[in-house]
This record gives sequence, structure tokens and C-alpha cells, in this order.
Amino acid sequence: MKTIVVTGAAQGVGLATASLLARSGSNYRVILLDIQPIDAQLDALRAAGGEVAGLSGDVSSEEFVQQLAQWAQREYGGVYGLVNNAGISLITPAEDTTAAQWRRVMDINLLGPFLLSKYLGKQMLERAQGSIVNVASVAGLAAVSHRSAYNASKHGLIGLTKTLAAEWGGRGVRVNAVCPGWIKTEMDVADQGSGAYADSDIVNRVPMARFARPDDVAESIAFLLDHERAGFINGVSLPVDGGWIADASWESLRVRARQ
Repeated sequence: MKTIVVTGAAQGVGLATASLLARSGSNYRVILLDIQPIDAQLDALRAAGGEVAGLSGDVSSEEFVQQLAQWAQREYGGVYGLVNNAGISLITPAEDTTAAQWRRVMDINLLGPFLLSKYLGKQMLERAQGSIVNVASVAGLAAVSHRSAYNASKHGLIGLTKTLAAEWGGRGVRVNAVCPGWIKTEMDVADQGSGAYADSDIVNRVPMARFARPDDVAESIAFLLDHERAGFINGVSLPVDGGWIADASWESLRVRARQ
């Protein structure tokens, strides 16, 4: 049984991914990680027959990540896979973004994945087998206005993905990223609550005319984790965006073509 760590697993894409992996027969043991309490999520997955465990903590704390790695090594002999999904959003004009806000976004969205990849990646390298999937964003492939810190963190995460893929691919550890478009999650509800955008802004921008679903992203993550199906895929940043990045049309043309 392969042990997979999924961060940001209390809700949204992280929970969808943990749920999908936990019900994939008996192939995976899933460790859910979140700064929020996750007891209810663990109970639900166990009731459904999943082999799961969980911890609460801050992924940007090196001390916590070291403790996680030691615990995983002691309890399960190390991990096979890591899904770096934990992240926070910030919608603020660049000129109004404070240094403290910038650092917090970088700590969670970029430092955390580096620390987890470093300490859990060592366990994979020792066995010469493993897979890391970083959850980036279309904001890591192109700019989104009023998100300077978030954009920079996701561009950085894609850079980290490519670097680790280059360093570790020949040692048996693949590193890839998924780049979702807008997803209907708790984070989206909070962002829309600030008045930053409306559903129509997203639906009219996406060629497939809808938001992404957490399961859309979870299925892509599961594919990249799987050595049997994706064993020669390394260093890619896979858009899961309904064509957002591919389409440079203007909105009126895109919407009119649907009719």
C-alpha cells in the first residue's frame, strides 16, 4: 500500500483528491494534512472504507514538516507521493499589498511545498520511487490582475516543479503540476464575497462555459501520481482549465459562438 500525503485536505480540491485516492481500491493510504481540524473528514473517509490518517499543522513551519516526515517514516516507512495543494488567495492591487501579506502568501503557497518536497522527497529518493504533484493555477501560467503575490507564488511553484523534476527524475521521483482554472470551492466563495468578480466573469472566459469542479482537478492529480499511467511524465504543468489558457479570443466572440 502506497502512502500519499495531501495538504489542504479539509475542503475543496484537497478533500476531493484525498477522497478519490482513498477509494481507489486498496492501493493508497492517504494522510490528510490541513491547518484546520480534519477529524470529521477522517471519520467520513474511514466510514467509506478508506485507509486514512491525518494531522493538523502549518505547512510553512519547518519544524512541523520535519515532525510530519519523522512520523510518516516511523509509522509507514515513509511516503510514496505528495500532493502540495494547500494555498491561500489574496486579491489586492499591487500598490496596496503589504509586505506581511506578500510573505504570508509566499510562505503557504511556495515555502510550504518546498519544505514538504524537501523532507518527504528525501524518503522517496531513498527508495528511488515517488511522485509529487503541485497544485499551481492558471495564475502560474499567465497574469491575473490584482493578484501580484498569488501570481508570483504560483509562477514560483511551477519553477520549483520544473527544477525538482530535473534534479530528481533520474533518481526515480517524478514532479509535476496541475494548473486549475477557477473552481467552485470555499476559497472562491470568499473571493467572490469581496466583490472581486461574478460567476459570469469566469463562465464567459472559459471555452467550456463552466467553473472547474474539484473532481476535475482530483482526477488529473490521481493520473499524475500513478506510475503505471504516467510513469514517463515529468516536469509538466498541466492546465485543468477548460481551455482558459488556450483561448485568446475576445469575450463577445467566445460567447456568441456558443449560441
